[in-house]
Amino acid sequence: MNGDTRTDGGVQGEPELKRGPLQRWVASSIKEPEKAYRAMFYVATIFFLATTLFPFYFLLVLALTPENAPLALFPAAPRFEVFLDVFDRVNFLRYMFNSLVLALSTTVVVLILASLAGYVFGRLQFPGRTPLMLLVLAISYFPPAAFFVPLYQLFTGNVIPGLSLYNTPGSMILPFSSLFMPLSIFILTTFYGQIPDGLEDAARVEGTTRLGALFRVIIPLSAPGVATAGVLTFISVYNEFFFSQLMNNGQPGNWAPIVGGLLSLQRAGQFQVTYGVMAAGSIIAVVPVAILVVVAQERIVSGLTAGALKE
Repeated sequence: MNGDTRTDGGVQGEPELKRGPLQRWVASSIKEPEKAYRAMFYVATIFFLATTLFPFYFLLVLALTPENAPLALFPAAPRFEVFLDVFDRVNFLRYMFNSLVLALSTTVVVLILASLAGYVFGRLQFPGRTPLMLLVLAISYFPPAAFFVPLYQLFTGNVIPGLSLYNTPGSMILPFSSLFMPLSIFILTTFYGQIPDGLEDAARVEGTTRLGALFRVIIPLSAPGVATAGVLTFISVYNEFFFSQLMNNGQPGNWAPIVGGLLSLQRAGQFQVTYGVMAAGSIIAVVPVAILVVVAQERIVSGLTAGALKE
């Protein structure tokens, strides 16, 4: 009959509309929305991988390409010995050691102080608690350049005679701790505030103090949050550039971090900039952070997600 409909949505007797591949995909996605969601996920994933991994791949190609040879997607004769040249031209191992020591030291200082502050803000009630918390968080919005001149004058002995921290770890650990502590305080305050009061009260009944309850009960139960704060602080300090470059003269014996080593590689060549060696040094510098992220990624993800919810 003329009024009967076809299964494809048209009317019998009418010619079927010609649709292109995109139109057919859109029609099927309307019927099955999961297909559209899956496609958007794949597009976002490919875009993220392309934008994040391509710079690293470009560094690898630049490092493996022989000098005076044109860049190609796949180097014809890669030179893997460039990764050994990094340690031959400068004392790059000492630069990496300096960065690791500075990052670990700052992380320990930040976790200890942020744990005390997080306990106070997360588990105690006192007047002015919210304004003081906002004031602590506001410190993280100050640009680092605003602190450089007074800190430089202080660390070079121009403010307090005899107090000279220039070219020492203290000239970097102190600013790093101040800059990266607010984020750790915020993370730990959220976690410590979620611990039931009954657990701490039980520890207090057994005779422990508040400080003992913090380190014996609160911190172990907030391990994902502590790990998240520690890993984020370590990565931030390891990658820091501003104070790392200005609080020392760039020599490895004066605690110059990995930034000083990369800049020294730039000047390692004779009458030319050694881009390949610098690229190889950048790849080597990323390895410790990459290993840390791979090892602690589960803790980081669980810490970020658990801290966002309050049961």
